[in-house]
Parts: sequence; C-alpha cells; structure tokens
Amino acid sequence: MKIKVLVIDDSAVIRKVLQEIIDEQPDMTVVGGAPDPVVARDMIRTLNPDVLTLDVEMPKMNGLAFLRRL
Repeated sequence: MKIKVLVIDDSAVIRKVLQEIIDEQPDMTVVGGAPDPVVARDMIRTLNPDVLTLDVEMPKMNGLAFLRRL
C-alpha cells in the first residue's frame, strides 16, 4: 500500500513540483494539493492522508500554526 501524501502550499508551482517528486517514488502517491490550511483541513478529513507537506509561510495561517492546531 502506498503512502498517501497531501501537499499544502500557497504556490501552485511548488505544489506541482512536489507532486511530481513524490509521485516518482514507488511507495508514495499524492492524494491532493491545497493552497492554504483552511482548504487542507477539509481535504484531510476527506482524503485521510498519511503524510502532510506544509509551507511555513501561507496566507490565512502559517504551516507551523496549522500543525499545532492539527
């Protein structure tokens, strides 16, 4: 079973690059990408990822604050 990854970053370019890198790994797959923690919160409930990647600086809430709340 592959490790499910949710990429959370406000930059669409970075989300795409991370998705390509992660999807190249034989034991990992990206299940979604979120532009901010507010969107990610709902995606986490729906997609149930094993791993999150978080950008530190994002609008609405930074990645570290989101991680603490999570």
